[in-house]
Amino acid sequence: MKETAMTRFLDANDVAALVRGIGVQHAIMQMADYVRQDFLRWNAFEKSARLASHSPVGVIELMPVTDGVQYAFKYVNGHPRNALHALPTVMACGVLAEVRTGFPLLLADLTLATALRTAATSALAARAMTQAGAQGARTMALIGNGAQAEFQSLAFHALLGVREIRAYDIDPEATARLVRNLASVPGLTIMPTTSVQQALAGAQIVTTVTADKTRATILTPEMIAPGMHLNAVGGDCPGKTELHVDILRGARIVVEYAPQSRIEGEIQQLPDAPVSELWEVLSGAAPGRVDANEVTIFDSVGFALEDYSALRWLHAAAHARHAGRHIELVAMPPDPRDLYGWMMTPDVPAASVQTAAVLEA
Repeated sequence: MKETAMTRFLDANDVAALVRGIGVQHAIMQMADYVRQDFLRWNAFEKSARLASHSPVGVIELMPVTDGVQYAFKYVNGHPRNALHALPTVMACGVLAEVRTGFPLLLADLTLATALRTAATSALAARAMTQAGAQGARTMALIGNGAQAEFQSLAFHALLGVREIRAYDIDPEATARLVRNLASVPGLTIMPTTSVQQALAGAQIVTTVTADKTRATILTPEMIAPGMHLNAVGGDCPGKTELHVDILRGARIVVEYAPQSRIEGEIQQLPDAPVSELWEVLSGAAPGRVDANEVTIFDSVGFALEDYSALRWLHAAAHARHAGRHIELVAMPPDPRDLYGWMMTPDVPAASVQTAAVLEA
């Protein structure tokens, strides 16, 4: 079996080992570079809002994108009550394929990579939107201390130099876990708080990343200080928001992909809100901030291009470190026209499974 006919497969353990080997903060920084590179190629991509299937308990989505050379898609869910079943709120997998042949190059768990790319994109946007008024921001309020909390904290520490995370969650155990997990990170302090207001005290950046699928009001206008940057991550599907609509009316808003964000983001509350897209801010085509007192919002819902970047990063990192293994994901008969004859031929186990290390030796 030729190497070109094999798909690299990374399961959840492979991805976790890969990230541990690179280092979480280094992985986030590398991911941010990939995201930035791809957003700066914005016009090269064929884009669409994700296809979502909603139910009373959650959502299942497909997220495709292509630049004409490679095609990527992610399967992902969002089920806020999954903790009751000992399951993650978000689970994902994805495929990276070559357009020339349609062959799947990579099949990978994306649950961990989604957490990395979400945090990396948040920090990348904040770095571009805080340069006039909050450059050198050292304190971030983190409202919602679920599975994304460690990644957001590490991303803002690595990319913006945030030193103190003022953490709040309605579940104190979630905050306690965050404190334990990041206790050994040099130069970063996690400060538990008992209310949203206490968390916001002295914060230049505020990240909201709650999980409930509801129109919540986590932040209200009187809580917002001049010059604050709001990283609104939790409002990511129709009927799910975190910010009072009056905050939107007085702020500069940046989104990933406006046609999708107007359906799913905070701006679903304000359909005519003027927005810039992240690629415009990163390229300099639009300002992220115009003065030190301006309130800025990154209304982040997650976009397929970020997953394309995540899959590209995974593919390159796995190749460099010989991670995962190669599998026969799709049927490859010697005679492509004789699929039936190939099916009826007894398997040869020794030839059907090869490790990445053997193929790359």
